[in-house]
Amino acid sequence: MPDAPDALTATGVTKRFGAVVALSDARLRVGRGEVHALLGANGCGKSTLCKIIAGTVARDSGDIRVDGEARPLASPRAAEAAGIAIFYQELSLVPQLTVAENIHLGHEPRGAGGFVDRTARDESTDHLIGRFAGVAGDTFSAKTRVADLSPDQRQITEILKVLARRPRLIIFDEATAALDRRQVDVFFSIVRDLRAEGVSSIFISHRLDEVFAVADRITVMRNGETVGDFAVAETDPEAIVREMVGDVRLGPRPGKRPAAGGEPRLVVDGVGGGRLKDVRFTARKGEILGLGGLQGQGQKRLLAGLFGAEPFTSGAVLLDGAPVAPRRPADAIRAGFGLVSGDRGRDAAFPGRSILENAAMASLVREKAHLILARRLSARFDRMLAGLKTRYAGLGAPIGSLSGGNQQKIFIARWLAARPLVLLLDDPTKGIDLGAKADFFAIIRALAETGTTVLIYSSEDADLLSLCQRVLVFNGGRITADLSGPALDAVGLTRAAYGEAA
Repeated sequence: MPDAPDALTATGVTKRFGAVVALSDARLRVGRGEVHALLGANGCGKSTLCKIIAGTVARDSGDIRVDGEARPLASPRAAEAAGIAIFYQELSLVPQLTVAENIHLGHEPRGAGGFVDRTARDESTDHLIGRFAGVAGDTFSAKTRVADLSPDQRQITEILKVLARRPRLIIFDEATAALDRRQVDVFFSIVRDLRAEGVSSIFISHRLDEVFAVADRITVMRNGETVGDFAVAETDPEAIVREMVGDVRLGPRPGKRPAAGGEPRLVVDGVGGGRLKDVRFTARKGEILGLGGLQGQGQKRLLAGLFGAEPFTSGAVLLDGAPVAPRRPADAIRAGFGLVSGDRGRDAAFPGRSILENAAMASLVREKAHLILARRLSARFDRMLAGLKTRYAGLGAPIGSLSGGNQQKIFIARWLAARPLVLLLDDPTKGIDLGAKADFFAIIRALAETGTTVLIYSSEDADLLSLCQRVLVFNGGRITADLSGPALDAVGLTRAAYGEAA
């Protein structure tokens, strides 16, 4: 009798987003009833591959087979019909609905007349919740509104939503991120039960200790390609880290990083809020301090809190020895903070407004000005933008007429004019070409030499290794490593990002 086909095989999968190659040769083979870990550094392509398997992103080429049968997986509905379900790292719950309504949304049990059978729905939900009995909290029930749940309860709801579909292949993308140790243990018990029932799982986690605790095999991706496939019993965490990094060290030649900073400028003392938990560090004048780790571990939340966009709920912040607690961005700007975001459309640009208006906005807020005096400001910003090698038709042109790299130079000019004490960079080089990135890095180094303190989060480790003498690595909302000197290289960053077990 022939062996049963694998639950999933993907070969030669490619995907481009414009000029960006997300996947060039992705391969994955998941056996029936297997827990298969999919690992790689930020930007390696693992999430894109999972979204293709789940039908939310279309592949450009490649072959995907489910239970031995070729599948186009052209939509989430098609993937669901093939027995595939995905737990997304970004939760997809509706806050205004109850736990039961969310879990069964689009799959409600129906009674007489085709109406929703609420009793059956709630009973089914209570049965699912019972799998997390004792670790989900007393307030967690079928009729609880999702808006009233804690972060860990929302994550459990998302897990139960997937389980309710009874899939044959489940993709768990960072499913344990908001769970405590007891909840993780229960979740792993559920995954093992599913394995015994023949259900296969693709498991993505930022902690190697979790991977080695629950997975049977590991596939490693790097730069859009699959570079290795390992049996967990035949490898170890250190070997996996080195496979993720590759043979080439990404750090710069000695002497390329900026010199150490001066006197303390920013002191963050035990701040918390959202994912952040008791974050503490000191950044010095003229220091370029990196925020490392896998995406979604609290780095962006820290920058948002410092900028007043999402105020901290605990802890304290000192700027040049004086306490600051910005409740909104205007407060942060006046205190001496600036923010440049890689998400230009959402966080930086004022669409439809001119280049001059976008460049001058921070100065107007800091100086509490209400009018843009174009003549006075035009000469000032023309000189500044020329110094930044910015290409633009004129200050009256709309900001949307510029390339991504030139837009970032406008936003840097915005803060150069405002003379910030601390410049916060939130993945600032996203979507700009290598030439524009080199110009941007030169500007940041020059700004630090004038005494400005720079905090930079980047989804690319190479950016941090090029710019920073010190990197704080985040994992689960906490700083888990403070790397500098010989420890600050590609292997050190990856090891720290994936937990102590690495």
